[in-house]
Amino acid sequence: MGLEEAVPVSVASPGLDGSWEFKRVGGADTGGVISPSLDNANGCKTLKEVYRLRRGGYDGRSTVPMLWDKDSKDVICNESYDIIQLFNSGLNGLARNPGLDLSPPELKEKIEEWYRVIYPNVNNGVYRCGFAQSQEAYDRAVNDLFCTLDKLEDHLANSRYLCGDTLTLVDICLFTTLIRFDLAYNVLFKCTKKKLYEYPNLHAYMRDIYQIPKVCSYLQFSRNYGWPHGRESLSSPPTPVFVK
Repeated sequence: MGLEEAVPVSVASPGLDGSWEFKRVGGADTGGVISPSLDNANGCKTLKEVYRLRRGGYDGRSTVPMLWDKDSKDVICNESYDIIQLFNSGLNGLARNPGLDLSPPELKEKIEEWYRVIYPNVNNGVYRCGFAQSQEAYDRAVNDLFCTLDKLEDHLANSRYLCGDTLTLVDICLFTTLIRFDLAYNVLFKCTKKKLYEYPNLHAYMRDIYQIPKVCSYLQFSRNYGWPHGRESLSSPPTPVFVK
């Protein structure tokens, strides 16, 4: 879309007290890699401070991602799928490449069908596994997750992307979970039944999207993965869960 200049990015990192905080990591020059940074829009130290700038204030949960209107000092949206839909077509007047459409009219129905499968079972499914508070809930989440991965593996045997030969928004949604699967979700979130590399079609699909220009530069895992932290404590729940 070419929105880098119109929509600058500030990256919050998880703090030890459970909040999201802004601080530069590793110096100013990151070589084009998206890394934890200062709040370039408001100069706040934590995301909670940003939310409190809203008219009337705010004391609820401060979640990411969040799209912020600097002029009105308000949250435009803090739901991932709604944000990428807005980026896809709602800001074409600011985009350098407004002709790029990852949700073309002829594929909208298929995109929504796949999203209704992927979001509850994969995107949210890994969290359902990691934070399950009972054996029954964990077993159900694991079954939903890996049955869906099996379904996707079979589908991608004969299709480059989910909706054929065209990359769409739902591929972006799936990619964000797949790229973190073996590194984070497989162990920390107790999704241990299989690793992604054991799914040859899914793994190749993930690598295909990863190699699209600029995708790699927007990925950064050096600090926030591989160990529990304050934002999402992954210690065992009160009821023992037998991991599959």
